[in-house]
Amino acid sequence: MPTEAPDATEATTLLARVPYGRLAATLRAMPFVAPARHVVLPGALLLRMHAGLGYHRACSGSVVAYGADNLAPGAGAPDTEPRWSVQCIGTAVTVRPTDEESALFGPEPLLVDGERFDAVYLRIIPQLTSVHRLLPRRPGERADGERSGEHAASTTI
Repeated sequence: MPTEAPDATEATTLLARVPYGRLAATLRAMPFVAPARHVVLPGALLLRMHAGLGYHRACSGSVVAYGADNLAPGAGAPDTEPRWSVQCIGTAVTVRPTDEESALFGPEPLLVDGERFDAVYLRIIPQLTSVHRLLPRRPGERADGERSGEHAASTTI
């Protein structure tokens, strides 16, 4: 558990760094997680999903969780960048975005699970956010943060 409430600005700044995340909700009392494309708007997240999956119907008007992260390192890239995960909880509402908001998403996918992509949009106004950080261990660093092979004091005999 985080020891202090995250700054909402920090959470939205991190979310703006990645284009996709996962929406979590329940459908007939069963939990599900669905991928979504998101953009950060002032005070809200706007999600674009495939209508053909039907998840938007279960989410609209319900409290949902939306999470995104940078936990997967790039293929073959060194794992030296600090990793983070953001989760936002709020009520989702189906909306029709403005043309300007739609343009923020960029091109739509052609297909989802073999069928033509049909966009549907959900707006979430986060009520709760959490930010978790995973800092990489530097070479030679022990789990307690001390560096192996380095000592604060030495004795010569």
